[in-house]
Amino acid sequence: MARRMLSEAEGYDLLRTYGVPVPAYERVSSPEQAGEAAERIGFPVVMKVISPQIIHKSDAGGVVIGVGSRDQAAAAFTKIVASAREYNRDAEIQGVIVEEQAAPGLELIIGGKTDPAFGKVLTFGMGGTLVELMKDVTLRILPITEGECRDMVREINAYPLIAGYRGMKPRDEEGLVRAIMAVSRFFEEEKTVVEFDINPLRLYEQGSLAVDARVIIDDQPPMEVVEDRVELPLEYFNPRSVAVIGASSDSSKMGYAVMHNLLQFPGQLYPVNNKRSEIQGLRAYRSVKDIPAPVDMAVVTVPASFVPMVIEECGQKGVPVVVVITAGFREMGEQGRALEERVLAIAKGYGTRIVGPNCLGLIVPPRGLDTTYVHESPKPGTIAFISQSGAIINTVVDWSLAEGIGFSAVVSVGNQADLNFLDYLTWVKRDPRTRGVILYIEEIRDGKAFMKVVEEVAREKPVVAIKSGSSTRGQAAASSHTGSLSGSYDVYMEAFRRSGVIPVHTLTGAFQVAEMCASPKGYPRGRRAVVITNAGGFAVLSSDYAERYGIELIDLPSDLIDGMNEFLPGFWNKNNPIDLLGDATSRRFQKTFELLADHDEIWDIAFIVGFPNLVLSSEELANQIVRFSEQTDRMIVGALLGGDSMERGRRILRDHQIPSFDELDFTFRVMGRILWQRFR
Repeated sequence: MARRMLSEAEGYDLLRTYGVPVPAYERVSSPEQAGEAAERIGFPVVMKVISPQIIHKSDAGGVVIGVGSRDQAAAAFTKIVASAREYNRDAEIQGVIVEEQAAPGLELIIGGKTDPAFGKVLTFGMGGTLVELMKDVTLRILPITEGECRDMVREINAYPLIAGYRGMKPRDEEGLVRAIMAVSRFFEEEKTVVEFDINPLRLYEQGSLAVDARVIIDDQPPMEVVEDRVELPLEYFNPRSVAVIGASSDSSKMGYAVMHNLLQFPGQLYPVNNKRSEIQGLRAYRSVKDIPAPVDMAVVTVPASFVPMVIEECGQKGVPVVVVITAGFREMGEQGRALEERVLAIAKGYGTRIVGPNCLGLIVPPRGLDTTYVHESPKPGTIAFISQSGAIINTVVDWSLAEGIGFSAVVSVGNQADLNFLDYLTWVKRDPRTRGVILYIEEIRDGKAFMKVVEEVAREKPVVAIKSGSSTRGQAAASSHTGSLSGSYDVYMEAFRRSGVIPVHTLTGAFQVAEMCASPKGYPRGRRAVVITNAGGFAVLSSDYAERYGIELIDLPSDLIDGMNEFLPGFWNKNNPIDLLGDATSRRFQKTFELLADHDEIWDIAFIVGFPNLVLSSEELANQIVRFSEQTDRMIVGALLGGDSMERGRRILRDHQIPSFDELDFTFRVMGRILWQRFR
């Protein structure tokens, strides 16, 4: 690829055609030309080196400001060229740019980068020399609207400096929005521009000016390819018959574990092994072609070198879906990549679809289908879990058994040679058993297609995602400020925001969010909340956590306070959180809940916080919470804090599909994540 950085003058030329305000400027190649150009532009001027190899001009002594005469301009030219050559003797010095010296103003940055998954991304924030230290930026995936530009301006922490801070006059916010829109059009329409930053863009009380522009182009930019995908029939994931190719009676082999987990499958199960006539009590077949009945799904555990032959036989047999658990393909290098491409070509020739290869397999608990080698199959439920890590699936399934969490589907996507996240998302979207979706994502290849599909799913069912790779360790050095400011992880977070996906950082949090959103009451209607507790300390902490995570604790109206005065001790706090005091009985909670249910037009979420005590058991409190939930269509969230003594109450809430937590900060943090996505 012919990738290069435009000179500042070339960058100005390009920006000016889109209406981006730039200073008057000229390119010069001698001291004499520098003096003449400076006179034409008008003093004072700024002079900068033009060199593709010198990115940070100030570090190289390649910038001189405040040039006030013709002679000074000539001298500055000589100084700049000498300093640049001393800084980098191999640098190509293409001349010097002489430009109008901009008046001081608020220094901002507008930048762009091309993300490998999601395409062109625009960044905006505080600029100047401290840009990477402050990192006060926001970003959007293109294309964007004027409204989104305005949102970007108001999202940064330094927005008060734009709006007018402590007696300062406000800056030209509308002019800034126009400038960002012009830059976004430039980046979107100029296909060869792959990265840029304007730093600083100086903002004034009237107007703005792009003082420095770094633009990187590529004559062969990455092409956006939108692949048409056909929705798979739901029957593909609800097979009536399964063949295990590589089935074994040797407990040390993968084929044994997969076969063992499939023994519970209620349909027809066919072991395939060319050396055995019987596997784990079932008749074995030498080849899938020898099976005297249709095969809806095959699971492959044979070594990688035999997989092409197996896929050929499955194609001849007419098997619609093959789960290739075997590793040794693209993840192993070029030889493995070639083998994977061969497998895919054979499958395409027969219309056979591939799950994997190099995957754990898939599980459909309501169907009794488990093609994996997990230690114990998970329980049926309403959550679909789609993961790029088989090890995480193993861990999550084991954890779910202890927690009583069930699944509608569990999918290990593996190398995604054929079926990928998009196919599995469209499946669980149409699956009537699925009410919520959790994704574990390491990398998405086609980001734009992913956003389109996951947005459609999120409109009907909550989608929660964990994205690995938030740390900066191991990342390559960026070629511009923008590259270092808007990392790949940040782009994924923006893609999730735009697509309606709720991002979380822990597996426990993922399941708590998914279960909460997939409960019969769905998403909360708003941010307004009440907290009811019998512990003063937890009432104070609830206030802290609510503010931290963007949950609005309402003021209690006078008629509600009057109603509670009739049955609460005279010294109750008469505030929200509502402290029912440590001696609160089941009856006290009941009457409070009844009154709140009668006033549920003023709140959207009720948090009930309980703790271990001898006055009120966790079962009694949980049963009152269940009755409360039945009296209102608002969201009810239980936080029964403590150890084993509170577990029976938490189980009651879970059995009635009422969200339940055992840690207070986590309770509010999970709800804050949901509200962030739902009401941003």
